[in-house]
Amino acid sequence: MHETAISLPVILPEVVLAAGTLALVLYGALRGERGSNLINEIAVGLLGLVFILMVARNRPMGVTFYGSFADDAFTRFMSALALVGSLVTLLLSVEFMRQERIGGFEFPVLILLSTLGILMLISANDFIALYLGFELMSLALYVIAAYRRHDLRSTEAGLKYFVLGALSSGMMLYGISLIYGYSGSVAFSAVANAIHDHASIGVLFGLVFALVGLAFKISVVPFHMWTPDVYEGVPTPVTTFFATAPKIAAMAVLVRVVITAFPGIANDWRQILTFVSIASMVLGAFAAIGQRNFKRLMAYSAIGHMGYALVGLAAGTVEGVQSVIIYMTIYVVMTLGTFAAILSMRRAGRAVETMADLAGLARTDPAMAFFLAAMMFSLAGVPPLAGFFAKFYVFAAAIKAGLYGLSVIGVLASCVAAYYYLRIVKLMYFDEPAPAFDRPSPVVRIVLALSALMIILFVFLPSPITNAAMAAAQSLF
Repeated sequence: MHETAISLPVILPEVVLAAGTLALVLYGALRGERGSNLINEIAVGLLGLVFILMVARNRPMGVTFYGSFADDAFTRFMSALALVGSLVTLLLSVEFMRQERIGGFEFPVLILLSTLGILMLISANDFIALYLGFELMSLALYVIAAYRRHDLRSTEAGLKYFVLGALSSGMMLYGISLIYGYSGSVAFSAVANAIHDHASIGVLFGLVFALVGLAFKISVVPFHMWTPDVYEGVPTPVTTFFATAPKIAAMAVLVRVVITAFPGIANDWRQILTFVSIASMVLGAFAAIGQRNFKRLMAYSAIGHMGYALVGLAAGTVEGVQSVIIYMTIYVVMTLGTFAAILSMRRAGRAVETMADLAGLARTDPAMAFFLAAMMFSLAGVPPLAGFFAKFYVFAAAIKAGLYGLSVIGVLASCVAAYYYLRIVKLMYFDEPAPAFDRPSPVVRIVLALSALMIILFVFLPSPITNAAMAAAQSLF
């Protein structure tokens, strides 16, 4: 790829997003509460425009800002996926924020700022750019987590996330400084050239500390402690955002770091990823069994799913990276659909979150029950839904790389996890009905229906995603 000092076409989506966000901050400061509805609409339009620019075929690819940012097929695929997460979150949040009387123009602006950090993080090609993107994303996330200021659970969740996030960020920065000290560079390609196939103990320590920060953001064991409390405590649209876009960004940059900066010491980082993957899959499978709150259940589910995604990365091959990209794509669709269903759970104007509230849903709202059941079967990995293929690709890549033990543990953990997903289906179809939910907004219904249809129809047309994922994976090697 051609490297330039500063090329505007290469970073056009990020420039448009940054300029638009700053304009909205200025408009919001001048108009106050009166401008919040318009700001929501402009924010959605801005993310839509950035998405179109990101996937535009005629925009040149390259490495810019003196090698700090790379715009390749991998960057474009993962950025487009993250933008979908941000865009759907904003669409889902409008009605919820109005019903819960959580006003202010700040929320869409914070989502946009965090998304800008996410795009920087995904395209980062050296450790300095990585850290800048990471912090821009995180600082907005800390504020969003505690956005409902007068709610005790929300402020507690925000504080937990901030304290643990600051700790992991510091550890990552320490790791980056060690890598720089022992390799003499912060650029991923230069680090790879300096290390070759033998890393000193200092580089290995640096790699471990750098992985801590990213492991925290994708909420894998042992850096998962914040996830259930934050998922439960923050407003549901915020949980939807946490569960999608930042996870994609952290997983994308984790893939780029280990594949492009440390290809020569794959055996060393494979051991770390294998341990983290097994621990996450097992904890995600067993810890969710006793949960009664739907959002807490989804937190443990997310921990488990990130473990499955790491199975593909542990393979360290092109097929492995392709499987991670496919997994994250299907995971995002399943997560957005499930959270759209959670946002539909309102009774007498009040949000309800326990699984018992779903009892007998098939009789009170058959369409929602069907779509949510499709999500649950897919999350469990039941064929022929998309969730089955997500797991099939990562396990196939691991087996091809000789990681038989990891694959077997993954399949067993998946069997255990199926219990709590199928329990929700049993509640909806076989239990006595609870009082009916209020009619949800059309946007929530559309997101749920579209997600379910994509999950069901993936088996008939997988090639657009699998081919794009392969092209994205090959751009890293």
